[in-house]
Amino acid sequence: MRRRVAPRVASAVRGHRRTFYVTACVTASTALLVPLMTGSPGDVDVPQDQRLQNDFSAAADEYHVPRSVLMGVSYLQSRWDSHHGAPSVGGGYGPMHLVDTQQGSTNMPSYRGSSRPLTGAAGPSARGEASPSTGVTRHVTGHPTDLRRAAGLIGVPAERLRTDETENVRGGAALLAAAQGDLGKPLSPDPADWWEAVSRFPGTLDSVSAATYANDVFDLIRKGAHRTTDEGQNVTLLATPGLDPHAPRSPSTGRSKDVECPPELSCSWLSAPYTEIDDDRYGNHDVADRPKDQKIEYIVIHDTEAPLLSMFQTVQDPTEASWHYSVRSSDGQITQHIKTKDEAWHSGNQFVNARSIGVEHEGFLTQPDAWYTEQMYRQSARLVRYLAKKYQVPLDRQHIFGHDNVPAPTTDSIPDMHDDPGPFWDWRHYFDLLGAPLRATAGPDSDMVMVLPDYPTYKPEFTGCSGDGVRCAPHGSSAVRLHIEPNENAPLIQDPGRHPDGDDSTTDVNDLGSRVSAGQTYAVAGREGDWTAIWYLGNKAWFKNPRKHPTAVGATGRMVTPKPGLSEIPVFGRALPEPEAYPEGMEEQSESPLPYSLLAGQRYVTQSDVTGTYIDRSTFDDGPSPVVKGQEKYYEIQFGHRLAYVRAGDVDVVNGASALAGAPPQPGGASPVR
Repeated sequence: MRRRVAPRVASAVRGHRRTFYVTACVTASTALLVPLMTGSPGDVDVPQDQRLQNDFSAAADEYHVPRSVLMGVSYLQSRWDSHHGAPSVGGGYGPMHLVDTQQGSTNMPSYRGSSRPLTGAAGPSARGEASPSTGVTRHVTGHPTDLRRAAGLIGVPAERLRTDETENVRGGAALLAAAQGDLGKPLSPDPADWWEAVSRFPGTLDSVSAATYANDVFDLIRKGAHRTTDEGQNVTLLATPGLDPHAPRSPSTGRSKDVECPPELSCSWLSAPYTEIDDDRYGNHDVADRPKDQKIEYIVIHDTEAPLLSMFQTVQDPTEASWHYSVRSSDGQITQHIKTKDEAWHSGNQFVNARSIGVEHEGFLTQPDAWYTEQMYRQSARLVRYLAKKYQVPLDRQHIFGHDNVPAPTTDSIPDMHDDPGPFWDWRHYFDLLGAPLRATAGPDSDMVMVLPDYPTYKPEFTGCSGDGVRCAPHGSSAVRLHIEPNENAPLIQDPGRHPDGDDSTTDVNDLGSRVSAGQTYAVAGREGDWTAIWYLGNKAWFKNPRKHPTAVGATGRMVTPKPGLSEIPVFGRALPEPEAYPEGMEEQSESPLPYSLLAGQRYVTQSDVTGTYIDRSTFDDGPSPVVKGQEKYYEIQFGHRLAYVRAGDVDVVNGASALAGAPPQPGGASPVR
């Protein structure tokens, strides 16, 4: 028997990020073609939280750029954030993300991985040329967002544009005006005349990416937006419905025939190997015939915890892990490695691998400001939306989830499960981009809640971003922490699987034992003042949820609870077939319940059911291995931070109602679903 190499994905030290929020639609009362003219910031007293709004107006006036165009470009560049003067990994600064090619990013974290030299990568560069022999990017001069060119245009030192929002916005406006002039076009007050200048701003040499960028800017202008930035600035872009930019015909993609991507995305192909290593090993993925032999039900969101070129090296190594797609930080450019019909080794759980597509994002979870760019979020969401539609994957958090939500298949594997993309990944914004906003579906006193903190303003304490025990800088977060009692000084809830020696849960950025994340839905176990309790890993776990600033909202749906007469039921990290489903000669897989208790009276939210399956991946074959399909049904549940499975025969399914979770169903209320 030839065994496959155990999947491994490079992990690394982790970092921090600032703020995000949801796009709002604000109707404009002004006519489309009226020039947007205002006085300079010094002309009037401006409220502190309106300074950036005023900067956009003043810069638009000074350089004769429509304010909506300037603000729309800035939103696509940074979501109007300044990141407190810190650069992105691409060397971009400030709300306009102006690139200082001489300065660059100096905060590259270390990472665990190969010490071999980084190999080249396929795919177009954000701004560069690819060597035909290696694929390595060769950067070229004249980037449209060159910070030093902007400094020269507005007559201030370059260092000012790195830290001063006002000068950064002025520099961006000057560059847009210069791009319009380079095209031989007038500085028109009509935003519709600026499409080509906008398409040049991100600096991509790929025409598809440039067109998608410009279309996104003008779509934003049509819809409008409002958010609070990382500096506490309240910024509003008024909507301009009906805006129709003067855009040329959409370019042809000219992509590889192997690539599975929507036409508006720039995608390339860099193949992962399927090869025999020696007499008893092969790698780094499995041939399958999905969805014919196995339905695709999940899309797993990862971050690489390594620079992208290093991960390209990893995915081409037959002894390493694999995944289907990589998304570049700087511009969201996508590279596919494995056909979606085949199974990648990406999640640490073969049951999940067999039913999922893995998408890696270049970045480090402790440094989201540097890595988790708006372009990466947008292009990733565009890809995931396409894949979800193609394979009918529901757009919810039990089907679109992080590597940190994948259940461990066995008890022994729990401590080794990964925790990316981490607490600073903005799930609320991501689902907005997916077209499936996370929102309340029931009143505040419902018996189910969806975790939904206000990302920009919700900043729980974390440690470990720059060293063990070192406090991370305050940062917006999707994560909400859980306590054993309704008291902020009470101990955190414990995870006996993650801490088998009985150690307490911690505030470390990588410790998932006592936290939940935006979009996850749980059954309510109690309420007391500003506190809400949920059932979590077999315990009642409390989190602060004040009505004025809620961290969770009412939800509807279905829950499972142990059948009458059962005091406790097992919980699993995978759903295996019953013994009689295995063909003669195939080794039966042993069930391995996880070390948690799901007790009578407790409830957990379910959004789908599955039947047990198993695929024998022990041998290297040219074709797909047969899928062993059982008859026994399981329910997937939100059990802790990670998902889990319970046997359908052990539980009743109840609809959400007004009673608190754990209380018996009331007449006319929740009842078993048959």
